[in-house]
Amino acid sequence: MPSSPIPDVRSQYLLDLLAQVPDPRKKRGRRHPLAGLLAVGIAAVVAGSRSFAAIGQWAADAGPETLAVLGAARWPAEESTSRRAFALVSADVLYQVLGAWLYSRAARVGGGMVIAIDGKTVRGARSKAGKAPHLVAALARGIGAVLGQVAPGEKPNEIPAVREPLKAIADLAGAVVTIDGMHTQHDTAQAILTRGADYVMAVKANMPTLYRQLRKLPWAAVPPSGL
Repeated sequence: MPSSPIPDVRSQYLLDLLAQVPDPRKKRGRRHPLAGLLAVGIAAVVAGSRSFAAIGQWAADAGPETLAVLGAARWPAEESTSRRAFALVSADVLYQVLGAWLYSRAARVGGGMVIAIDGKTVRGARSKAGKAPHLVAALARGIGAVLGQVAPGEKPNEIPAVREPLKAIADLAGAVVTIDGMHTQHDTAQAILTRGADYVMAVKANMPTLYRQLRKLPWAAVPPSGL
């Protein structure tokens, strides 16, 4: 059984967002609302489920009250029903919805938002050809939630792709975006500023003019930012 019930106030905004996900299922035979199926799956994964069988078991143990709070039918869906729903739903749309929800949670918990942008190679997911997927993600500091993520393909495409995860965040105003030296680019800085956010970028010696200008600044007199 779940350790505690899920409060309505916490689940309602997620359900409002999930209701915007188009339902790709045929109308005939639908017995479970799509938003409810997705919400149950998300709650089960947050609780530690790592397979559709585990999601089904979590839903079966949750009880009708918890299922109702999550917008699901009062009886748990079969594993095959959840599996088909997640397979049919647009992954991009669902990811945008989850990013928006996590942003709202992070904003309330952390106050001023600090977002780290970085690219990583997923070495444990190599294809048969030996290539590992490369992902560029926007990570909310403090809660460790990924707010937006793209797969640029080949690594040379990562520089323009670094701006894509920020597009999934509805409101950047007042946030501080931290970026490593590879992405210290004028276009990226401008894209952040036009969204009402600030940035902290690393500058390396491969940008000699800017590097020399920055070395002349009185860094010893600058107080720590706490970022």
